[in-house]
Amino acid sequence: MEFKSVKEILTAIKNKHISVVELTTSYLNKIMQHDDELNCFITMTEEFALNKAKEIDKEIAKKKFRELAGLPIAQKDIFCTKGVKTSCGSKMLDNFISPYDATVIEKLNDAGTIMLGKTNMDEFAMGSSNETSFYGPVKNPWDTEYVPGGSSGGSASAVAARISPCSTGTDTGGSIRQPASLCGICGLKPTYGRVSRFGMIAFASSLDQAGLFTTDALDAAILLKEISGHDEKDSTSSSVEVPDYHAYCLDDVKPNYTIGIPEEFTKDLNEDVKKVFYDSVKTLEKMGCKIKTVNLKYTGLGVSAYQVVAPAECSSNLSRFDGVRFGHRSGHASNLEDLYRESRSEGFGKEVKRRILVGTYALSAGYYDAYYLKAQKVRNLIANDFRNAFNKVDLIIGPTTPDKAFKIGEKMNDPIAMYLSDVYTVSTNLAGLPAMSIPMGFKDNMPLGLQIIGKHFDEKNILKLSYLYQKETEWHKKEPGK
Repeated sequence: MEFKSVKEILTAIKNKHISVVELTTSYLNKIMQHDDELNCFITMTEEFALNKAKEIDKEIAKKKFRELAGLPIAQKDIFCTKGVKTSCGSKMLDNFISPYDATVIEKLNDAGTIMLGKTNMDEFAMGSSNETSFYGPVKNPWDTEYVPGGSSGGSASAVAARISPCSTGTDTGGSIRQPASLCGICGLKPTYGRVSRFGMIAFASSLDQAGLFTTDALDAAILLKEISGHDEKDSTSSSVEVPDYHAYCLDDVKPNYTIGIPEEFTKDLNEDVKKVFYDSVKTLEKMGCKIKTVNLKYTGLGVSAYQVVAPAECSSNLSRFDGVRFGHRSGHASNLEDLYRESRSEGFGKEVKRRILVGTYALSAGYYDAYYLKAQKVRNLIANDFRNAFNKVDLIIGPTTPDKAFKIGEKMNDPIAMYLSDVYTVSTNLAGLPAMSIPMGFKDNMPLGLQIIGKHFDEKNILKLSYLYQKETEWHKKEPGK
């Protein structure tokens, strides 16, 4: 029996149409059949999954139901998982077995999910194509010659291929939304602080945010409630009340949203992508939404600001990987300085080294004011742009990416072109805003995503608009190879 959504799976389990062991086994078999081609997973956790499935089946027999009882899920390999390798897609952590669970993992475990395995990703979340992983590139299930996007490409590809019903991801500059767009699924980046970052291996601490991949918006609403909320172990975690997103999506009230379209998101847009985008705008207008042009004049500087702020923070965060305490340790060092140098040279890939060097330079004496401080000022201008726009509109939309997925290897020797893949997504991270990508159509048989951006902690209206849009369209129901 095949189920299409998280909600259908949870209903089938509750009604005892399938046991959790049967369901888990089915997904593990799907992964075995397809992952050699896609390379979505770094580590499989079959024994853990089946033991947990048996435990949940026993609970269900006693009429004890957790919120997400029996739901299979794939976890991005950036979240620490107790007793399981957590590699962050890097040789540096290829031998690291985490002694504890990240808060996101802990909450999902407590809710009754079944972890199928840890998904492939760009090394330390640095990349837009999932080609920088120590474990090789992930393939896009719509066409395996193309990238799935990054850094959460393994999580996105697994959900798009239907070998996992849902997955976790992280978004520092678009690393959930961009792969969701390129793989034709839903990807939600919550407000900064909505979901705890404890146990999520840091890239850029002021930008990183945990989120989700699903096939439809309603599933994202179900899962978001379970992973959200204040965490005393994370000083940046918010105590803002967590609403029932699922109930809000399903209530009878249909808001007449005023939706802003930034000129900056469409003026240089590829004509084919522009047509698909404005077809989506027409759908929203038919639904009763009012469309308004807004100005986000500083978002064009978002990639430049991001490429100073993020590497600066990464150069600090990755200093802990020195070959001494944990992770890769070179066997060729004769003294402590050599140990640092050789362990990092051997353990880090090219893109990680590039960003560490850029960040160290930006923070160095004589350059801090010229680069890092100026980037932070630009970041504030971008945040002000959004604040001013949200005085006039309820939500902001645009294309998630400037184009469809590109071929594997096409941009690996052109870092600037790679960074520009995130041109429409980085500004929301700089401003700490929630945003979501949902399927809006195709170009040359490859999916494209519609990005919906909301005010701080307004995930409920992003999810509701996404849900209402998906009631009017069929794009989210399309599957690779069908």
